[in-house]
Amino acid sequence: MNTAVVFYSLNGNTKYAAQKIADRLNADLIELKPKKAYRDKGFKKYFVGGKSAVFSESPELLPYEYNTDNYDIVLLGMPVWARCITPPLRTFIEENKGSLCNKEIGVFLCQSGAGAEKVFEKLKKLLGRASFKAELVLIDPKDRPKKDNEEKINSFCENFFKEKKDVK
Repeated sequence: MNTAVVFYSLNGNTKYAAQKIADRLNADLIELKPKKAYRDKGFKKYFVGGKSAVFSESPELLPYEYNTDNYDIVLLGMPVWARCITPPLRTFIEENKGSLCNKEIGVFLCQSGAGAEKVFEKLKKLLGRASFKAELVLIDPKDRPKKDNEEKINSFCENFFKEKKDVK
């Protein structure tokens, strides 16, 4: 089964987790980048990013390589912004919604505080799903490493290959 890890990361925490997951599952890594980058420092980082997330904006993305026919499993990763779906991931979902219906979906979220559960529910609604194959929440895994993060990532990955020995 071919797997894509599709993610957006502002400060590197989600990218860190995405790389670890992709390495374990031998998956393709697809990083989403908006044409107009979000600020990554200061007050405007939170104000502009939070406003964009709360108002369900869908920014234009730089070109990315994703061919839905190549994948059986799609893992979506993003930071949690204001308890909302991160705008670049919203754009990806809106652009690929029809084809995502036929895929096994897993979602991993990185946050500094709270809000992941609300984001899972919003994603389910946006994708028209009752559940995901697996869900994972990490607290700033790059910036605040914890011993149990590796165990959580391994457990998340094992949901996709329980019968196989493909998980590294």
